[in-house]
Amino acid sequence: MHASADAPHPPDPAPIEAPHLGAEVTATTPAKAPAAPQPRNPLHGLTLQAIVEALVTAYGWPGLAERLPVRCFQSQPSVKSSLTFLRKTPWAREKVEGLYLFMLREQKRSGKVR
Repeated sequence: MHASADAPHPPDPAPIEAPHLGAEVTATTPAKAPAAPQPRNPLHGLTLQAIVEALVTAYGWPGLAERLPVRCFQSQPSVKSSLTFLRKTPWAREKVEGLYLFMLREQKRSGKVR
């Protein structure tokens, strides 16, 4: 049996008072919590592009390919092609982020903090 087109629709969800958000929010729309500051996370606020460019500046493409033997750093490397690969490959992105953190620690130890 099909429901007729004249059948009443269920009422819209009742609004929920959310004074801390400064507006009403319906039960069907989730409220986003503001992003918590991350003062101790050196990757917070950095783009993947900024990380790759910093690594290339510090090590050069040959040095980067030596430290992370990934084809996007070895064969005709470019920032654009590396970003494309790293955005699609979580394990490689994690290695790049780890190398970036290592680079920051080494710079701090040697007094070359940027």
